[in-house]
Amino acid sequence: MSAQFGRLITAMVTPMREDGSVDVELTGILAKALVDAGTESIVSTGSTGEAAALTDEETLSVWKATKDAVGTDVAVIAGSTSNNHRRSVELTQQAEKIGLDGILLTAPAYSKPPQSGLIKHFTSIAESTSLPCMLYNIPGRAAVNISAETILELAKIPNIIGVKEASNDMAQIGQLIDQSPEGFSVWSGNDTDTLMVMAMGGYGVVSVAGHVVSPQIKKQIEASIAGEVDEAARIHHELMPLIDALFIESNPIPVKYACAKAGISVGEARLPLMPLSKESLVILDRELDRHSLTLG
Repeated sequence: MSAQFGRLITAMVTPMREDGSVDVELTGILAKALVDAGTESIVSTGSTGEAAALTDEETLSVWKATKDAVGTDVAVIAGSTSNNHRRSVELTQQAEKIGLDGILLTAPAYSKPPQSGLIKHFTSIAESTSLPCMLYNIPGRAAVNISAETILELAKIPNIIGVKEASNDMAQIGQLIDQSPEGFSVWSGNDTDTLMVMAMGGYGVVSVAGHVVSPQIKKQIEASIAGEVDEAARIHHELMPLIDALFIESNPIPVKYACAKAGISVGEARLPLMPLSKESLVILDRELDRHSLTLG
């Protein structure tokens, strides 16, 4: 039986060596450090993990290293999908063979499919595996919104058990939380939205900031669950300047720098991404220095 998806899921970066190759050994070290800091589950090779820049061989090696490091009790969710449908099915099946615990069904970038195409694409992938699947709605990167109606239709598929919602559309997110069937969960897909999503009845967050401030985010989630609204809001406001700084340039450029600052140097992002600019570095350094960082 696969490990359960947690409330605090970190979308993990992929560590790179100086020559730009994937650092498989450091991948395992980073995954273990995230769990030790409070992360409950890991998304491996999502957009934060530079999935689009990895070969299939590299992707499989990252998944295996991550799963081997965290063990059977921590869910590792594979970013195995793209706008290449057949490749998505094949990688999904490979993820299950390797022993991962779930699949991230990411909205296809570049293709801009109709909603009917999204339903068929995701249904086919979900039916190709016995693993639980989490939809990922990210219009800002995919150029297509998975509508609430489409998500609710896909929620009828037994192993599609939730959605990472990064649309910033609180009306849509609220509709999903209100109308989704029992057993279907909604995670905030943006660190900025966790407070609001949890207040509406959401389950948790798939986080980037979890790389460096997992304990604080975990406390915020726990406060929301306990109905301690003022405490949850206090943590939210405390973290917001740092979260904004972590997205001052395209993700994962800033968070890779933040990991090094926190104790584990994970290398730079691959082209076409670039190292953090000097101007952004000053701003991010200022915010990182204000917080107790827990990685490494």
